[in-house]
Amino acid sequence: MKEERKTLEQRAEMSDIERLRHSASHVLATAILKLWPEAQFAAGPPVENGFYYDVDLPHRISPDDFEKIEAEMKKEIKENHPFERMEVSRDEALEMGKKGRLAALSERPEPSKYKIDIIENIPPDEKISLYRNGDFIDLCAGPHVMRTGNVGAFKLTNVASAYYKGDEKNPQLQRVYGTAFKTKKELDDYFGMLEEAKKRDHRKLGKELELFVFDDDVGPGLPMFLPRGAVIADELEKLAKETEFAAGYQRVRTPHIARESMYKKSGHLPYYAESMFPPMELEDRLPSLSGQTAFSAVDDFGRQAGRPSAMSGETPDFHRYYLKAMNCPHHHKLFAAIPRSYRDLPLRLAEYGTYYRYEQSGELFGLMRVRSLQMNDAHLYMTPEQFETEFNAVNEMYLNYFKLFGIEKYLMRFSTHDPSKLGQKFVDEPELWKKTEEMTRNVLKRSGIEYVEVPNEAAFYGPKIDVQAWSAIGREFSIATNQVDFAQPRRFGLVYKDRDNIEKTPICIHRAPLGTHERFIGFLIEHYAGNFPLWLSPEQVRVLPIGDEAKVLDYSMSILNELRAHQVRAEIDESSDKINGKIQRAEQMKVHTMFVIGKRDLEADAVSVRVHGKGNLGATPRSEAIAEILHSIQERNG
Repeated sequence: MKEERKTLEQRAEMSDIERLRHSASHVLATAILKLWPEAQFAAGPPVENGFYYDVDLPHRISPDDFEKIEAEMKKEIKENHPFERMEVSRDEALEMGKKGRLAALSERPEPSKYKIDIIENIPPDEKISLYRNGDFIDLCAGPHVMRTGNVGAFKLTNVASAYYKGDEKNPQLQRVYGTAFKTKKELDDYFGMLEEAKKRDHRKLGKELELFVFDDDVGPGLPMFLPRGAVIADELEKLAKETEFAAGYQRVRTPHIARESMYKKSGHLPYYAESMFPPMELEDRLPSLSGQTAFSAVDDFGRQAGRPSAMSGETPDFHRYYLKAMNCPHHHKLFAAIPRSYRDLPLRLAEYGTYYRYEQSGELFGLMRVRSLQMNDAHLYMTPEQFETEFNAVNEMYLNYFKLFGIEKYLMRFSTHDPSKLGQKFVDEPELWKKTEEMTRNVLKRSGIEYVEVPNEAAFYGPKIDVQAWSAIGREFSIATNQVDFAQPRRFGLVYKDRDNIEKTPICIHRAPLGTHERFIGFLIEHYAGNFPLWLSPEQVRVLPIGDEAKVLDYSMSILNELRAHQVRAEIDESSDKINGKIQRAEQMKVHTMFVIGKRDLEADAVSVRVHGKGNLGATPRSEAIAEILHSIQERNG
């Protein structure tokens, strides 16, 4: 397994908080060596929300050790040692490694084996540097804060196993994680957010609110939505269809499998092969004149089994088929199915398509990383002159969705290619890469949308925009994508005739503002903590009659029927339980609105309205309460 190394330029662009956490990892290593001088270290980078250091040590570090490790870390911070950078030759670095002096407090009998391996894999033209804080010297390209005293507030969080360089053939190390902030308040706020995040965990709430399940017989990473969860998916799909219809999109449908030849033509094979399920080999042959196909065997259930056997004199024609891992090749085929003119462009084809992607089992995580997913997908075909307008329209669609869902913090990540990986990770079209990246960059600049540029993360066929959004408690999610494609239209021979009747290749934009149902619903569960707005709530209204008097029950049922006649997701609790018990059950399931019905409500033709999280709002005339529910649902504003 080849390790992805950051370039010196990428390291120099570390943010202030990344530098602080990188320095904290060196302080961690220093502390561990004070306690266990024989420890060997591999890598210790800053990561999202913290840092870690991989250590090889006979002693098994556990959370019980954190207190004494942190105590040593505090001593090192109090010493306020400067972080000193030292440039050395490759030979000097290797010599120090052989003497055990790298990632160590002094020379040792055992060589610094992991550091030696890292040195041997540093590119020949790259400078080699060391960093010293106190007695600790480490192989490191930096950067760091000025002194150990600048590390600020920190805390060790957990320890896990990790193979060296992520390769299971290498030694298994102990990965000690921690986090660090400039101030104790920031540290406390972070752990407060983590506690809130546990309460909002979509896996926990998904089970409690009966939204989705996983089943061993179905398979890992294959979620099934229960009726209450399917409601959310249906509402999101309805929103997307309404929005896209207004924007001039046309809906299409495509099959869930396709021949290998199509994915080779698109370039997904071989670039995307590791993310696709293994192929199926099937025999393609037209039926015989009798309309029957001969099969080679019959299975235990009396069904025709095995491959169909070729009729006498026929040559079997076997083809490989793949489960669909993306919609784009199918949509390109739909574009090509009809002769196109410039008058047909832009052409916007949309589909909530189901994909299947073979995520590694260790990467599966609730609804966030799954193997079966439904994408809010569309492909836009346009002339170069239409690109800016279409690209901006897609971005505006994102922003309108964010406003609707109360997403206040978001960031566009503009991902570009790495020229050194053309023909490997990216399509080998250097001039087209330059052209489309410059076009995308210019549109982003002119639109005034905040973005960051990230190298080496583009799609294999073109630059892309990934949208990072933060939930209500500050957790970051990647929820949507907007990709520019210059390669696939050419590979599929897609053309339109321009004003001069000359064939031209269209530009294609792949976009998915709502991402997948799975990931976006997971995000919304945590964003709202399960307290969905009325229009999105699985159960919008629950009618709660007080007592068992027939007239009250009949009146309650008439309200339920009126709500359901207007397509409101309403239920009634006809149990004989006390009203407090009925309210408690509704609150536990986070039902948005409760209509409590008693004798006085019956006599006044009213309902007592109770809203989850707000409590009792008092009695309201029946017609007014229902009208307010209908208006709020229609406007998606509550």
